[in-house]
Amino acid sequence: MTSPASHLRIALAQLNPVVGDIAGNVERLRAARAEAARLGADLVVFPELFITGYPPEDLVLKPAFRKAALDAVEDLARTMGPGPAVLTGTIWPKEGDTEPGVYNAIVLLDEGEVKAMRSKVELPNYGVFDELRVFAPGPLPGPVMFKGVRIGVPICEDIWKEQVCECLAECGAELLISPNGSPFDWPKPDLRMNVAVARVTGTGLPLVYLNLVGGQDELVFDGASFVLNADRSLAVQMPAWEENIAVTDWVRADGRWSCKTGARAALPEGDASAYSACVLGLRDYVRKNGFPGVVLGLSGGVDSALVAAIAVDALGSEQVRAVMLPYRYTSSDSLEDAAACANILGIAYDVVPIASPVDGFCDALADLFTGRDADITEENLQSRARGTILMAISNKFGLMVLTTGNKSEMSVGYATLYGDMNGGFNPIKDLYKGEVYRLSRWRNANRPNGALGPTGRVIPERILTKAPSAELRPNQTDQDSLPDYDVLDDILFCLVEKEMPLADVAARGHDLATVCKVERLLYLAEYKRRQAAPGVKISARNFGRDRRYPITNRFRENADARPAHAASMKIVPPPADGGDR
Repeated sequence: MTSPASHLRIALAQLNPVVGDIAGNVERLRAARAEAARLGADLVVFPELFITGYPPEDLVLKPAFRKAALDAVEDLARTMGPGPAVLTGTIWPKEGDTEPGVYNAIVLLDEGEVKAMRSKVELPNYGVFDELRVFAPGPLPGPVMFKGVRIGVPICEDIWKEQVCECLAECGAELLISPNGSPFDWPKPDLRMNVAVARVTGTGLPLVYLNLVGGQDELVFDGASFVLNADRSLAVQMPAWEENIAVTDWVRADGRWSCKTGARAALPEGDASAYSACVLGLRDYVRKNGFPGVVLGLSGGVDSALVAAIAVDALGSEQVRAVMLPYRYTSSDSLEDAAACANILGIAYDVVPIASPVDGFCDALADLFTGRDADITEENLQSRARGTILMAISNKFGLMVLTTGNKSEMSVGYATLYGDMNGGFNPIKDLYKGEVYRLSRWRNANRPNGALGPTGRVIPERILTKAPSAELRPNQTDQDSLPDYDVLDDILFCLVEKEMPLADVAARGHDLATVCKVERLLYLAEYKRRQAAPGVKISARNFGRDRRYPITNRFRENADARPAHAASMKIVPPPADGGDR
């Protein structure tokens, strides 16, 4: 019997797979394994469900998809030749049971075969996760044997609760390697580290935390993988927001394994991290879906300016096109500011006046609207004319339209269906208005690693200081219809992220009637949000996967300013596009 190894070199492959691109992901794995072999690794580890991409969602229910993944893994095991062993995530058939199913699994490939398989036990079914829909939970696992070393492999959610890691420790695991597909949100990095420290403390074992990097629809994975030794010290910190292969050296002394101190990358925090999430989420959505570039309406306001900066940082100026779509209410400041922003960013810029199409719509409807005053209908025609023109440019040139509405506006319905909501993706969808301003100022002072845009100021100062306006009527400002954004954003954060009772929100210093109004608008705008473009998830609770409210919904919380008998209240329909931009 071979003596257990006293030294191990483990390569951690923090990579960016593509969901459904099984052949491509296998080739990414082979390339990373070749690099790990060059670096002398004994074992190379890949993140959760790397072979299929994560999350595969209902693709898992498709027999052809399951077969393709299984065939790819078995073929890889047979053909990868001499070199380091591979520990990778994939789907795996559940066998030996009257109810067939599929596991979210990890397989160890070595010496031409699948040496071991372990399945995920704790299947998350909250927030953006619904793994119980497609996966079967695995049994409590024992360690995987590699070179005589007992390695525990808890998969992602398996470390967020104590049971799996405790079981592995009791079964003799000597170190833990946790492959993850953990999407980013603002609180997540600290939460992950706290969980990892708790598992190390509880088991007395060192822990490798290996995470995906890259964008997948609305989710974005930040990487930021790390290694903790049994004394909870940070041995290795991999960078965030980029692919990376790190080699870690492990030594057994006095019967315990420890990782030698390696590179410890500095991680961006706060606004820097959120900005990087927006950039990577947009970049991968465009590139993985095969778009040659993007087009957006550049209005001279802060939202579209920030989206333009993000797009240039993600894709490069040559893949971004901006269009100013002025009408009679567009100010000279907006015209100047949009042109200045486009010039700084170095993007193609066109001016397409919308007077003719808007006046044409009004003329066509004149007889039908006889006797009725102009109102929000005519305002929305401006927005819809802009949306139609942007979609025409998209059709003609193959560019994807970016939408530019922020979370504050989408919360209360301050957006126009089939107008400014037209488009394929929105990188600032999960940013409140105040956060849009913060990230804009941050980008003017910083250029993140990997950004393709210019250094220095990218958003003209006047865009950041003038009053926000949709410019759909004379002298309009957003605050004609909405509370000040600092008030609105705090109320929305309490209602959306925290689900706080109305009285508790008011107790923070807000007028109760204003809180009730915002709550009403939040409910009424659900039908719009269902039709909105996808966008990068930044917060702990975004609209869509995290927050799934019914469109048809008569529930209203009782508050001092409301009758207790909500069921007997007159149901006020939502405005057709009330308060839109």
